[in-house]
Amino acid sequence: MYLLKFDWNPVSAINIVGNFNLHFYSLMWVIAFILGWFIMKRIFVKEKINLEYLDPLFIYTVLATMIGARLGHVLFYQSELISEDFFSIFLPFSFKNGIEFTGFQGLASHGAAIGIIIGMYLYRKKYNYKSLLWILDRVVISVASGAVFIRIGNFINSEIIGKVTDSNFGVRFIQDYYNKYEITQLTGIKDVQKAYNAVLENPQFAGLLDAVPYRHPAQLYESFCYIFVFLILWFVYSKTPKRDQTGFLFGLFLILLWTVRFFVEFVKEPQGDEYINWFGLNTGQWLSIPFIITGLYFMFIYKPKEAIK
Repeated sequence: MYLLKFDWNPVSAINIVGNFNLHFYSLMWVIAFILGWFIMKRIFVKEKINLEYLDPLFIYTVLATMIGARLGHVLFYQSELISEDFFSIFLPFSFKNGIEFTGFQGLASHGAAIGIIIGMYLYRKKYNYKSLLWILDRVVISVASGAVFIRIGNFINSEIIGKVTDSNFGVRFIQDYYNKYEITQLTGIKDVQKAYNAVLENPQFAGLLDAVPYRHPAQLYESFCYIFVFLILWFVYSKTPKRDQTGFLFGLFLILLWTVRFFVEFVKEPQGDEYINWFGLNTGQWLSIPFIITGLYFMFIYKPKEAIK
């Protein structure tokens, strides 16, 4: 295995007891939310905000992120679910061909961003101790840290994969290329994980492995870039007076995160139907542009009402 060339065939979950499995993707979400809670707690303590507001903020953020991400995916990339499998939008099951547990597959970061903004608006209406933009300026620091782990979870799940590199550079996502039904049929091995392992380990199935193309690990590109997004936001917040400029951190977050997303999309496979595909840009890129423009507005144009004379 080389750093820039390797095969990816992970165990995606740990069996805890019986049929209950702890999926690493779910664990990444848990880590993201817990880390976000600790970051916000540090901010609340630093700014002498009553900690009784912290847990409700956490609950609003979790619900807004998950609901927004799921609805965003359906509306932007998989709208056919509305008519073909409506209840799968809200439940971790597919009902299209009988009842099948699938987990919550399909979460869009654009939807999550919109959901968080709406969720913070609703939170601030109930807990009116600071302005909405004050909350957003600080919540986005936690969101940036969480994005690092979400993309790692996507990599573990072999989803949101990159385009074929047409070279020996990249990652061969075996579990993306062969679904669990195909791999058991092609190998004749009933145990799914053992079937995947056989493709890597058994020379008999060398042809199956050779058919898997090398792809860009787009999830890792994003995750790595989001580390710097978080570090920049934290530096500006903790070391510069810009933290007191209302909307600046929120705008900076929008510019940094969605610029990363815009450029990574060039090496990423489409996540569903490309409803918008103008001038060589895909849906994800076009959806990122309004966020970047909004960020520029809050960084350089927006003035809070109390500052207007």
